[in-house]
Amino acid sequence: MDTASDDSEIESTQTPTETLYEGQWLRLSRRGRWEFAERTHGKGMAVIIIAVTPDDKVVFVEQFRAPLGARTIEMPAGLVGDDHADDTLASAAHRELIEETGWEPARVDVLLVGPTSSGMSNERIAFVRATGLTRVGAGGGVDDEAIIVHEVAREQAPAWLMARQAEGYELDLKLWAGLWMIDRNPDGSPADK
Repeated sequence: MDTASDDSEIESTQTPTETLYEGQWLRLSRRGRWEFAERTHGKGMAVIIIAVTPDDKVVFVEQFRAPLGARTIEMPAGLVGDDHADDTLASAAHRELIEETGWEPARVDVLLVGPTSSGMSNERIAFVRATGLTRVGAGGGVDDEAIIVHEVAREQAPAWLMARQAEGYELDLKLWAGLWMIDRNPDGSPADK
């Protein structure tokens, strides 16, 4: 059993939030002694898109991530409501998949929503499965994203990811949850195909 006092947990939820710094995209806040980051744009939510091409290849994206100072391998993803006030999880996933990869989904299913790093940020992500993909463009992202698209045979995806890590790429750990949810719903039941 946790020995932390219930009173301290209640106190922390009732303690006012102090803004330490606010930039264009993020705010650093403190509640009691706890410091954390908050997004200042959109709905504080992002989507991560699980997508498999018609020839059974998993779609990954590669890009430089300034906070890590390194190139990363991720599943396509994006913010909800960043530049689109009427965004939904599904519409953001649909748009971001096209922008980043050039693949348009016929169907988008929201699978699961939860925090990304609950000890550091209030950001939540939604795992979204995109199916019925049709190639509509080259992808690569918008503005200066410079995204590289990788399509990897599903059965080779885990080994391909580990080879990229050995080369020095950072791997988003959510990749493994995404790979699991290609064929399964979060409760373990088979995905609708």
